[in-house]
Amino acid sequence: MRLTTKGRYAVTAMLDLALHASRGPVSLNDISGRQGISLSYLEQLFAKLRRSGLVASVRGPGGGYRLSREDTSINVAEIVDAVNESMDATRCNRKGDCQEGLECLTHHLWLDLSDQIHNFLSDITLNDLIERREIQATAARQDERANSRIDLLLSSEGSN
Repeated sequence: MRLTTKGRYAVTAMLDLALHASRGPVSLNDISGRQGISLSYLEQLFAKLRRSGLVASVRGPGGGYRLSREDTSINVAEIVDAVNESMDATRCNRKGDCQEGLECLTHHLWLDLSDQIHNFLSDITLNDLIERREIQATAARQDERANSRIDLLLSSEGSN
């Protein structure tokens, strides 16, 4: 069992949004540039996140997305659940029909593991992640890199 790209990207994008929330609405284009996630994929994810009430869209110039609640009240499991990502370690999707229509010997072990993973991610909020020193350092590096690209673009436009 593993978390797929959809769940990973949703958590990454939401963390980026939370990290930049103090600057106002955050565009998906900015998240895409910083995180290397395609814009069309982000649009799909954010449609689901908006329907789940985790983000709100802001229209108009300077628009984008903002968290719909405080970062202290949004946990990682909610984000993963919002994009319909399964954290199921069973082979039968919890149905109990894993071995010729009946429960296999280890069904409850994998069921318990799935529940443990979900509970673990439920205990981690976006704010918990933001407060981690290594995440702050990574975000600072990403911002610096994005700003360097913008400066380079502006300087090349000025020389034309």
